[in-house]
Amino acid sequence: MSQHFDIIVVGARVAGSALAYELSRSGYSVLLLDKSRFPSDTLSTHNFYGNSLAMLEEMGILPKLLQTGTPTYKRAVIRFEDAVIDGEFPESDGRAECLCIRRTHLDDLMFKHASSQQSVTAMEGFRLTDVIRDGGTVTGIEGIDRNGIRQRFYAKLVVGADGRRSTLRDLVNSKCKLAVPTDYASYVGYYEGYSQNGELHAELYKMNDKLSIVFPTSDNLYVVGVMFPLDSAEWVERFKQSPELAMQECIESGFAGSPLQERMRQASLVGRVRGLLGYDNDWHEGMGAGWALTGDALSFKDPAVGQGMQDALFGARILTDVLTSFPDWSRSWKEMAASYERLMEEKMMFHFQLACQYTKNAPFTPEQMAVNRLIASDPIATKAFLGIYNRATEPLQFAQVLADLASGCRQ
Repeated sequence: MSQHFDIIVVGARVAGSALAYELSRSGYSVLLLDKSRFPSDTLSTHNFYGNSLAMLEEMGILPKLLQTGTPTYKRAVIRFEDAVIDGEFPESDGRAECLCIRRTHLDDLMFKHASSQQSVTAMEGFRLTDVIRDGGTVTGIEGIDRNGIRQRFYAKLVVGADGRRSTLRDLVNSKCKLAVPTDYASYVGYYEGYSQNGELHAELYKMNDKLSIVFPTSDNLYVVGVMFPLDSAEWVERFKQSPELAMQECIESGFAGSPLQERMRQASLVGRVRGLLGYDNDWHEGMGAGWALTGDALSFKDPAVGQGMQDALFGARILTDVLTSFPDWSRSWKEMAASYERLMEEKMMFHFQLACQYTKNAPFTPEQMAVNRLIASDPIATKAFLGIYNRATEPLQFAQVLADLASGCRQ
């Protein structure tokens, strides 16, 4: 096995495997590493919107994902207090359906797909311990393989795609440029016997000081997430003592009068409830001499907005485009970093800021509630609002739809 590659990618879940695939298609030799062995689970949201499905189709992986039997859906029902926004996502890149596939299926298939590319070498069970430098430039990595053997590998670029607690990010001392702490604890479980009315759909609830998200997922299950304020010592303790019971009790008391209550009464937990007691919405410096970050290692967002999966795919393509645009990396790190930062912010900053709004425990103002009711009252506004999530609608377009509706200009 060679010790030298064009690029080393640390982390082989969605962001890392997508990047390895894109890089290989551009002619780079890639070493793809992950500390886990697949299939394995990880705590995250895992929803792809239509624009993401279009990218997965272009990558050639979508048919394999659909063969798992995971259902697609086009509809979303969002309840903001008494305003219920119910509609279908508009088409984005020719697709309207969404796919929420469990990470045990998704990550395994993505890793195998990336590993099958001719110029990709993949290793599972490899734990990164340090980076190798030549002066101020990262030139490789050191770590321990699954047999306990310490190994070194060298490359022109090392990319961290190793999640929100990125080891590589710490080793290269990437600066945190933005950090907005959440006001919420977040817990997630998989349930069978959860029954919706009508066609399959995603659900989002923001009622009083609690949020919940629900997606139909693989293996005839639904993934249900609940968020409650971190400063609620009572709920924190109840979830620590008995997360399964606390999940039910939180939904019973926090979402009174919503369909979520009755649906959860009929459902049964599969596996265990897992959660995060606080997290930052953060954005880090994305590139330096010999290194780069992508996926959650670069920017982690509140799971309520469900943008992590598609941003992982976008990031893979953007980073690959930047690398192919500069023939001499050793002379261009600053220019490359500036280009990467600009393109990533153009693509993702709006949704990052949206996540920062969701992550704050603040009641809707009367003006916000009036806007929510306006959206709920009109099918065109509803579709435009849902298009914000799958990026079929630009923010200014959505603002214009609301302005026309409020003024009565639209017939």
